[in-house]
Formats: sequence, structure tokens, C-alpha cells
Amino acid sequence: MKDDESIHDFNMNILDIASTYSALGERMSEEKLVIKILRSLPKKFDMKVTTIEESQDICNMKVDELVGSLQTFEMAIIDRSEKKNKSITFVCNTNDEEVQCDMKTDEGISDAIVLLGKQFKKVLKRMDRKPRPNVKNMSSHITKNNDFQRKVRNEEKPN
Repeated sequence: MKDDESIHDFNMNILDIASTYSALGERMSEEKLVIKILRSLPKKFDMKVTTIEESQDICNMKVDELVGSLQTFEMAIIDRSEKKNKSITFVCNTNDEEVQCDMKTDEGISDAIVLLGKQFKKVLKRMDRKPRPNVKNMSSHITKNNDFQRKVRNEEKPN
């Protein structure tokens, strides 16, 4: 198997070779195919091959079972490699503050976080200043509910 080849493609090649052997008069057993597949996998499958060899009886294993197990492992490897490549990038445009951040250093990251916090506070202040037509005086409504709940709780307690 080539390093850039998928398990599905490799399985198709193996089945093609096995059918060619059958056409020539020599039938390959399932056991022989399983052993050949396990032996010809690249290094990234070594851990899975070892697990299969130790935990299962290779003599009774079918090629379809092996290929299914290897495809599952291959998908897990691909998922892990994609997750490692993802990263977070902060982009900021500021007019009043000039901050040069080098994101490769810890100081650059902490500077970016501080700047993000400052900008978030500014946005919150702007939101507090804007009138909200759909919201009535919510703070007084909340305190009235809390006073009512406190009275009910005090009345429920036995003396």
C-alpha cells in the first residue's frame, strides 16, 4: 500500500489481485489475504495492526471485517490530523490604539487578549447607552420579583 492511498483503494487492488490468482487457477484463502493485507500496510497503521493481531484470531477473520476496521481507523487518523491543523486567529482594526501583536509569542497572545477585552467593554458600554424600545424598566421588575420570592420563602418557614 502506498502512503497516499486509501484503504478502500488498497482493498480494491487486493481483490483484483485475488481474482487474477483465481483466474490462473490458484485460489487465495481469506486467512492468506488477511495476513498479506496486514503485512503490506504503511507505518501509520502499525498500532492498529498490532491490536488486531493480539486481540483477534487472524485465522478466522474475514477480509471485509479487516477492511472495515482499517477504514474506521483511517477516518479517525484523518479527523485527528484535521483538528490539529485548526487554529484561532484574532483580527482587530483599531483607530485609537496602535498595538503590534506578534502571535507567535506568549506576550503577543496576551496583548491580543487584553485588546479584545478592552474592545468588548467598549461594546458593552455602547449597548448600555442605547435605549431599548422593546424592554421596559427591567431592573425594577426584577427586584420586585426577588422581594416577592423572599417574602414567600419567609412565610413558608416554620417557627
